Amino acid sequence: MDRADRARIAALLDLQEGHGPVPVLDDAAIAALLRSRPRVAVVGASDRPGRPSREVFLALRRGGIDAVPVTPRFAVVGGATAYPDLAAAVAATGAFEVVDVFRRSEKCPAHAQEAVAAGARVLWLQLGIVSWEAARIAAAAGLSVVMDRCLSVELGRLRT
Repeated sequence: MDRADRARIAALLDLQEGHGPVPVLDDAAIAALLRSRPRVAVVGASDRPGRPSREVFLALRRGGIDAVPVTPRFAVVGGATAYPDLAAAVAATGAFEVVDVFRRSEKCPAHAQEAVAAGARVLWLQLGIVSWEAARIAAAAGLSVVMDRCLSVELGRLRT
């Protein structure tokens, strides 16, 4: 195991044990957020069948969530127009309450900055992703933070 792997494991453990430097939303706050049916930008969405980002994107849409794919790799994801970055998605479709990120943890600080610039309310890092640096950026600008949780799973688990 290399240093980067140890750092990822330490960040996950800090999150699970509640020892992180930034508060994260709990189940009650996540349930309230999801009941509001927020607009969601899915950053890192893929159009390749079987990819988690594609499956979550499609599940959100089936669940009544207005989700928009954000990726420079595809023009269309799951039949929906994709945008190369968050700023382009906001310019074309309007503001998002939630920025749901499917990117490696080291890429997340840049996406946190984009979420802040876009006026989002929540930075959501998907299952397995923890970035305290991204969380600090978001929290300092007043955004709520969720990490290491799947939006699609939480929709079903919290029965929103």
